[in-house]
Amino acid sequence: MLLNVSYSDKNITKKIDEAVGKPFPIRERFAMGGIGSPKLHITEASIDIYNLLILDNNLNTCNIEIRPKGIIVRFRSLLETYGLIIPYYKLNVYKGDMAIHSIYIDHYFIKVKSDTKAAQKFFRKLLDHRADNLPTTIEDL
Repeated sequence: MLLNVSYSDKNITKKIDEAVGKPFPIRERFAMGGIGSPKLHITEASIDIYNLLILDNNLNTCNIEIRPKGIIVRFRSLLETYGLIIPYYKLNVYKGDMAIHSIYIDHYFIKVKSDTKAAQKFFRKLLDHRADNLPTTIEDL
């Protein structure tokens, strides 16, 4: 779900916490080695997100926050901050050519350039955390 997260709103915070869980406590953040990604450059996006990104002339960048049950992809457009809230059971991550990672949920997608060691390390951490926290499927039983 794509939300404007610029302002503190209890209803939006409640929706986010229900979908991806509350933020990790500080002790767990240190134990995980951080929960945020470095700045990632957006190379391509779905039409809804692209229409927001082209409203200004700034660089199209985003960052990703790991939550207990999902991730939040945040990006800015016209002094507003938007968040793409993605629970793990709906998250699809693909590694494309030339250090491009694609993040998909339903009809939204964002492709980001992950050409630094820090970005590649973050995506490895994200995929490992997702594998540990996905619900059990029928095939696993």
